[in-house]
Amino acid sequence: MKLLIVDDEKKILMLLKQFLQDEGYEVETAENGFKAIERIQENAFDLVITDLKMSGKDGISVLKETKALSPRTEVIMMTAYSSNETAVTALKEGAYDYLIKPFENNELNLLIKRVEEKQQLKKENIGLKEKLETPYKLDNIIGRSESIRGIFGMVKQVASTNTTVLILGESGTGKELISKSIHYNSPRKDKPFIAVHCAAMAETLLESELFGHEKGSFTGAHVRKLGRFELAKGGSIFLDEIGEIAPSIQVKLLRVLQEREFFRVGGESVVKADVRVIAATNKDLQQAVKMGEFREDLFYRLNVFPITLPPLRDRKDDIPELVRYFIKKFGQEGKEVKNEAIVRLMQYKWTGNLRELENVIERALLFSGNGPITTACLPGHIQENQVIPVSVYIPDEGVSLERIEHEYILKAIEKAKGNKSKAAKLLGITRRALYSRMERFERGISPETDEDEDEDDM
Repeated sequence: MKLLIVDDEKKILMLLKQFLQDEGYEVETAENGFKAIERIQENAFDLVITDLKMSGKDGISVLKETKALSPRTEVIMMTAYSSNETAVTALKEGAYDYLIKPFENNELNLLIKRVEEKQQLKKENIGLKEKLETPYKLDNIIGRSESIRGIFGMVKQVASTNTTVLILGESGTGKELISKSIHYNSPRKDKPFIAVHCAAMAETLLESELFGHEKGSFTGAHVRKLGRFELAKGGSIFLDEIGEIAPSIQVKLLRVLQEREFFRVGGESVVKADVRVIAATNKDLQQAVKMGEFREDLFYRLNVFPITLPPLRDRKDDIPELVRYFIKKFGQEGKEVKNEAIVRLMQYKWTGNLRELENVIERALLFSGNGPITTACLPGHIQENQVIPVSVYIPDEGVSLERIEHEYILKAIEKAKGNKSKAAKLLGITRRALYSRMERFERGISPETDEDEDEDDM
């Protein structure tokens, strides 16, 4: 910790310098306010300890100029002429505290320790904030496909505004990730980001969670509770699965979007809502409006700037980069992934989208141990999900589609080791359709029922 002591009494300067150096601090001195400001312009100090009454430039002036030059630097005032007015002035101008001369060295040391703890905590908070924001920087949106680059552009376009955003997409496509990217790249990034998963709560509980409640407004409401809209003041609120909220809450949410105000449950005072709303759903809200399940006026209020996230199956070229990202996320950056495993991952349909891919990579890392990720590290259903490459050539004399179909059925049954249900899945047809095709062939492929007879048809 680097300290600057300012006092026009040289004896006090030397005594304090010696004491604080013995305590392990790096200490510089200045014998008046002018020299103190020169030192502060030349060096970065964690703490300035300055006398109040000095000729030329007094301690209050040193305090003001220090805060202007280096806001993070704390200032402790020393004075032999203490008064309430002096203390109030010093604290108003940003002093950490003040000491009345004469004081014990240990008293000064205790104050310095408190300053040190405060600054350490501030550094840790800044570090945590940077760590929190880093994954949501725009250049960290993973993927190079045309669809994901389009999403990148839309997030960049809307982030700097206060516009309401509606994020659409299947489960697991990264809707909350995009909502955080919007927030942390907006002017509201230093304020709270509050996420609410609307489908996870009953109607009455959700209303209280969103808007808060007054003491005694219902059984069990023993104290006033602030809702998520109040807690997000100045920041953003993310309403996930917005399509699942009840009609009564839709009305209240519409008021928030229209009037930027609401009432707590059981309350009579209007609460202002200084918050940006980002909503998300995997539901077709336009269809829900037609069915009378979702308010049309609320839909239009939410649908100001819609962003539709593509499913992973429509951006398979991004899978290798996403795999590397998840490997890094799990702390194994640089882990080798065999090409055959990447091919299998790119062939799979990914109905669970990014969330499913992340789970598969976490599992693969566990199974791979100290070695590379191979096909054997992948779940069985992905290992078996192989698309047979077809090189199409039609000779002049033509081909027999029936013969080609016959050969594919034979290969599928062979690969499935005689299990007809697995063979049907490999061919993308039902077991019943497989039996029907088998019966058409003159060659004897036995359609006898196998051991998984009771499995449902696809």
